[in-house]
Amino acid sequence: MSLPEIPLFLKFFQPIFWGKDPQSGTPPHPHLAPPPLVRSLPSPWLRGGGCERPTAPTVAVRAPGQKQTDTAPAVDSDPARMPPTQAESVIRSIIREIGQECAAHGEIVSETLIAFMVKAVVLDPSNGFNMDRTLMKSDVQNLVKLCMTRLLDTKNPSLDTIKMQVYFDMNYTNRVEFLEEHHRVLESRLGSVTREITDNRACAKEELESLYRKIISYVLLRSGLGSPTDIKTVREVTAALQSVFPQAELGTFLTLSKKDKERQLKELTMIVTGIRLFNRDCGKGGEGIDDLPAVLHVAIPATMQHIDYQLETARSQVYRYTAILEKAANDPLMRAELQPYMLKEALYNIRQYEVFLQIILSDIITGAQEVEMMTKQLGAHLEQLKMTIKSKIAVPTSQVFPIFIALSTLWTSLQDETIVVGVLSNLFTHIQPFLGAHELYFPERVMQCHLSGATVKTDVCRMKEHMEDRVNVADFRKLEWLFPETTANFDKLLIQYRGFCAYTFAATDGLLLPGNPAIGILKYKEKYYTFNSKDAAYSFAENPEHYIDIVREKAKKNTELIQLLELHQQFETFIPYSQANLRQKVTHSVQTDLSHLRRENCSQVYPPKDTSTQSTREDSTGVPRPQIYLAGLRGGKSKITDEVKVNLTRDVDET
Repeated sequence: MSLPEIPLFLKFFQPIFWGKDPQSGTPPHPHLAPPPLVRSLPSPWLRGGGCERPTAPTVAVRAPGQKQTDTAPAVDSDPARMPPTQAESVIRSIIREIGQECAAHGEIVSETLIAFMVKAVVLDPSNGFNMDRTLMKSDVQNLVKLCMTRLLDTKNPSLDTIKMQVYFDMNYTNRVEFLEEHHRVLESRLGSVTREITDNRACAKEELESLYRKIISYVLLRSGLGSPTDIKTVREVTAALQSVFPQAELGTFLTLSKKDKERQLKELTMIVTGIRLFNRDCGKGGEGIDDLPAVLHVAIPATMQHIDYQLETARSQVYRYTAILEKAANDPLMRAELQPYMLKEALYNIRQYEVFLQIILSDIITGAQEVEMMTKQLGAHLEQLKMTIKSKIAVPTSQVFPIFIALSTLWTSLQDETIVVGVLSNLFTHIQPFLGAHELYFPERVMQCHLSGATVKTDVCRMKEHMEDRVNVADFRKLEWLFPETTANFDKLLIQYRGFCAYTFAATDGLLLPGNPAIGILKYKEKYYTFNSKDAAYSFAENPEHYIDIVREKAKKNTELIQLLELHQQFETFIPYSQANLRQKVTHSVQTDLSHLRRENCSQVYPPKDTSTQSTREDSTGVPRPQIYLAGLRGGKSKITDEVKVNLTRDVDET
């Protein structure tokens, strides 16, 4: 491949995919295919959101016509620099070549995963890519080779973890943003039907009847309760609509403005939906309406139970891996023996899986609480309607319409919860294959052999061991320590490294042990750190920067740690020119319960602002208008006209 040299900080191209499988590049399941259900929300490190741009000096770039050498070029010598479009073209060429090479070896890899792997390869210091010099042709060839080696190493737990992270980031978004997107898509699908009604200028009887049928179809489509092709459903909707909006009122409807028509259509839909729900509860209708509360009360507990089981299984594996690694930390011979099994990489894989399961489970628990609350409100509104109507022949609309609208709103929310549970369930199913074959990585016979003499402890047990062993604040004059009884919102502090002990990770070359907030939380440079023991806390506090640097360097070698430990802000971001719009990036973060610091999932998003264009327009300057007054034209006593011309035009500087 003949490629011009490019600077390393331009080499990362991150294509945007919607809900695609990181291995094949195709939607793994219809329910995960965008845009109606899932929106692509890559993490900051994958897409460049939420991080600062590189501060390294600008690297010289040779244009294609310049002489190429394989020696280190001069920096900042200001030769011809590659334009953004050309740099992106080279980036695409690199990614495309890696994809073709993988395909030739029988592995179909998406461009997203390749871009991730390119970044991982360059970050790894052992690969020797220097950020302060130009990327030569030989560097490109080496980059392709290294990426190929990692992408084709199917027995490496790190690759499975990266695939899992890419897949999850591209298929998960928080509940609020997901539902907003879902409603936006539904509105866009109803757009053509809405326009047919609001733009209608019906006059004849046949035209009015056709318009009324369109309104019936609109009500059915917007409510999502039944099919417009089901005769029984259409008859039921027609009867309900005629009771509140007879066809004779179409004339008044046609005189409304477009916005008023749209508002009335939405209101009619909610009233008709409320009527149908009430009739269904009374056993006199409800054709095509599923019992959503009953469906959700079965589906949600079943899904939670399944995820809980997988979560406990994953944690059991984590505890066994951790026990073996703790035992090996003090035994050099055992460490050498375990090296080929990549046990730490397997631990990172299962820990990442645990984190993702906690996020999914948290969303489902939130949904279960919402469903329980809405079911109670639904029953209360239906009971209120029964008490209001009873056996009355006529009831004021001011009394029942608001209740019908409230019923419709609650039912729409239940429909939303049904979709959310389905999507989360499918997401949970599709991240399981990325666990890889842990039996292949670390056979059970080998594990049992190394577990001999080791104590397997749960995360909770580790915390209980040091619950009373607290940091003495008097030992640290220049550092701030936080404790539950002296700190407001103590349980909502965002702990670094997802709650894991930074000292243990650095001192044991990557062992993950949960920190214990009861020991004391160290506040250092506006960030918060927890530790698994008092000794670990004291050791870290002696030189925090030293251990922070060790964690960062370890993450460069195992790039899956950047997401697992939430280290996005500590790494320079490499963004192509076309991908540098941070207002379109979305980042999300969640604190696990490893340290008993649980908080709600939150997202930080910059909503896209209204776009507009600036175009030229013709205009003129405000120069004074000429004004000339002619006096004496009417004549006078004399037969000779004495004309006098007076210039009344104002000077330019007076205007």
